[in-house]
Amino acid sequence: MILKSVAEQALNAALKTGGDFAEIYCEDRRSGAMGLVDGHVEAASTVRRHGAGIRVFRGLNSVYVHTNDTSASGLVAAARKAADAVSGDARVGDIRLVRSLPRNVHPIKEMPMDVAGTRKAKLLRDCDLAAKAVSGEITQVRANLTHWDSDVLIANSEGLFTGDTRVYTRLYVAAVASRDGDSQSGREAPGAMMGYELFTDRVDAAHTARIAAERAVTMLHAEPCPAGVMPVVIDSGFGGVIFHEACGHSLEAAAVAFGNSEFAGKLGQRIASPIVTAVDDGTLPGEWGSLNIDDEGLPTTRLVLIEDGILKNYMIDRLNARRMNMPPTGSGRRQDYTFAPTSRMRNTYIAAGRDDEAEIIASCPDGLYAKSMGGGSVNPVTGEFNFAVDEGYLIRGGKVDRPVRGASLIGRGGEILMKIDRVGKDLRLAQGMCGASSGSVPVNVGQPMIRVTDITVGGR
Repeated sequence: MILKSVAEQALNAALKTGGDFAEIYCEDRRSGAMGLVDGHVEAASTVRRHGAGIRVFRGLNSVYVHTNDTSASGLVAAARKAADAVSGDARVGDIRLVRSLPRNVHPIKEMPMDVAGTRKAKLLRDCDLAAKAVSGEITQVRANLTHWDSDVLIANSEGLFTGDTRVYTRLYVAAVASRDGDSQSGREAPGAMMGYELFTDRVDAAHTARIAAERAVTMLHAEPCPAGVMPVVIDSGFGGVIFHEACGHSLEAAAVAFGNSEFAGKLGQRIASPIVTAVDDGTLPGEWGSLNIDDEGLPTTRLVLIEDGILKNYMIDRLNARRMNMPPTGSGRRQDYTFAPTSRMRNTYIAAGRDDEAEIIASCPDGLYAKSMGGGSVNPVTGEFNFAVDEGYLIRGGKVDRPVRGASLIGRGGEILMKIDRVGKDLRLAQGMCGASSGSVPVNVGQPMIRVTDITVGGR
């Protein structure tokens, strides 16, 4: 996208006023989307975004400037603007970049942008038909297909000159079930760092739609969930959103470096049950939260956060590595070139354990089975959280009983980690978008089925 000589010129300009580190992040992104409501295509769009961001460090201070003019003069002008915000001794630039290419573990078979619109519309219509076939109570189906591919180039004053191509594809299906003036919804949204082969190699679009519709119908006939403190069994896949939100954000350097985390200063200490191991892994081939290199040009990693209940690592980006006097972990991420990167999760999950899933249910005489989790809120400083249960069931006598709706889980991340007393064998991942100071990025959440001895359940 930009010549090595141009990058060297811009980096030298960025350090003219005394900065001690400079970085260029250049991006060329093509994205497409198509939306269908009740069998009719309502929207189809393609967008192209192109630009670069230039970041300068001086000690623990950081300046970020971005531009969509990636010509030599445009990049140098942006670099000078960043340099103007840094005060220090003038220096003569002598940066020499060395080209390197990361190993690509995410091969693409079919670029989504090259797929005909008629094929995409048919896939969405198949979702509509599959969802409506579940029940006559399905009154609306919405299906969306989104995809984007990005070419990125990263250069910095340490001599790094590297790049990557990233391709993402995702399907979203939401179904509404209605009866006697009451409505409930269900949703499914699988995605991957894959091309359009996602729908032949991994995801059955019609099956995705049926799951969404079945959830909506189940919740339509569910009774209100009783409130109280009780054992809770949280299913695999999207159940991992609790760890992501209530614990994962508190393990990011963006919180830890400033002491804004309940886990700050606790490396080597027990913060979870001895049967809990948690991982943030950016190396998984084809996964939604994976990368070949992070958005600071560092190789992505498999990072064990918690091992047998002991806190082992934080997720650290370049700037917070300086604040914490620790090495970066390949966790620097950003939405696009308009954002400066910071520490973010990738594919974050509780690792598989040794317990049988049927035994986990049977070991819970009375409680709640949270089959699918929804959104919520969390305070990373205290770890306090509140999450909705999209699909829940009461457990009576060690058996899954009847569906309930309106349930929420309320607690504190550190306390919940210590109360996990069963971890199943079947690890599954689920896809989401995580928003923070560096924008919205693709992440996987996941876990096997787990049991928590007691959680406050909000309900009627």
